[in-house]
Amino acid sequence: MVVGRKTQLVACRKGQALGLGGGIAQRGTFAKARQNDVIALAMSPGYRHVPKPVCQITTELRGRGINVGEIVLNAGDGTPADSPSSGGHGVAFGLQANEMEIIGLHKLALLNHGNVKAHFIYKVRFELRKVAVPAIVLCQCPVTFEDFEEIGVSTRNKEGETPGKVMDIVTGIVRNADVPQAKLNEIVSKVKMCLREIG
Repeated sequence: MVVGRKTQLVACRKGQALGLGGGIAQRGTFAKARQNDVIALAMSPGYRHVPKPVCQITTELRGRGINVGEIVLNAGDGTPADSPSSGGHGVAFGLQANEMEIIGLHKLALLNHGNVKAHFIYKVRFELRKVAVPAIVLCQCPVTFEDFEEIGVSTRNKEGETPGKVMDIVTGIVRNADVPQAKLNEIVSKVKMCLREIG
């Protein structure tokens, strides 16, 4: 696949696409980039969780010369068992051992979540408890570092109980909708800044 001036190899799709959001890959898919710089996590696809923005974001990052892989979680619906509120029709959010291993191989994770803050802050906590990786949270509704710190998540401003750390936040990413260029630019800028900090 040629993106911009450099060729990037991306191995994608575990199985036949679902046809949602332009034929999105199924749960369990891992699109590996040539270098393990950034990994974008998508929730399991379905009628509510159409990871269309994730594909747009990864395409933009690749076009800007950033090596980014993508993983569609097997159990990306619902909320973690330790979350005070349930969601996702009673299913439990989780990570499989191979998913944790894949995420941990990367320098930076993009955690793409939805619009219910009471759900996704606990998903982020669960992910960053399991994998010691710096992360940028991408979501629809407004959220602050303090929202994560209050539930024990480590951030760039304060150490918490999680080995992984929220380095930055980008809000206004709407599920199953095109990502405005201004938001894509913000994501690219924050990814580049975090990669420089991480070294």
